[in-house]
Amino acid sequence: MNMAKKTRGTSHEYKHCCQLFDELSPYKEHERTHSREKPYICKHCKKAFSNSSDCKKHERIHTGEKPYTCQHCKKCFSQLGNYKTHKRTHTGVKPYSCKHCKMCFSRLENCKNHERTRRGEEPYSCQYCKKCFSQLGNCKTHERTHTGVKPYSCKHCKMCFTSSSHCKQHERSHIVEKPYTCKFCKKCLCRSSERTRHERACTGE
Repeated sequence: MNMAKKTRGTSHEYKHCCQLFDELSPYKEHERTHSREKPYICKHCKKAFSNSSDCKKHERIHTGEKPYTCQHCKKCFSQLGNYKTHKRTHTGVKPYSCKHCKMCFSRLENCKNHERTRRGEEPYSCQYCKKCFSQLGNCKTHERTHTGVKPYSCKHCKMCFTSSSHCKQHERSHIVEKPYTCKFCKKCLCRSSERTRHERACTGE
């Protein structure tokens, strides 16, 4: 049964929520959010979607396609939202402001996390020890201390970590410039003073 009602010339109004649509196609897509019909199927994993755009976004996970390129640093993205958020790191635009202290953020998620901290809210609790957190990411990272799961691995030595920040910190140790080489064992060090101490250890001085 067609739930559309023509109003204001060519507009379509959805009966259940009174939302207006100028075109029939977006009206049909909206209708599926109520009917829960999902006619668009990912050709790789058969996951179903109610609209074609969401299906195409999902399929990029499988294909690795990244059609959005940052004009400043040439980094590529598969999702338009992630691309727009990244651009703000170059422009400095911070459109989301905390309603309590007016501190500004480039990402809505970071703003909401900050606001919860200001209000003292901790809605996420560890399923193992019931410790509470204001941010879901921190809660998930904490839970790995119970499970022992370490999903982040160093791309240089494959050492594993419970959080991406710890992994990135460790990876920097591989790419730090080490211009000072021990003349006895050829080990490379960051500072001249470190090389001097190391060479004494090598010679037993």
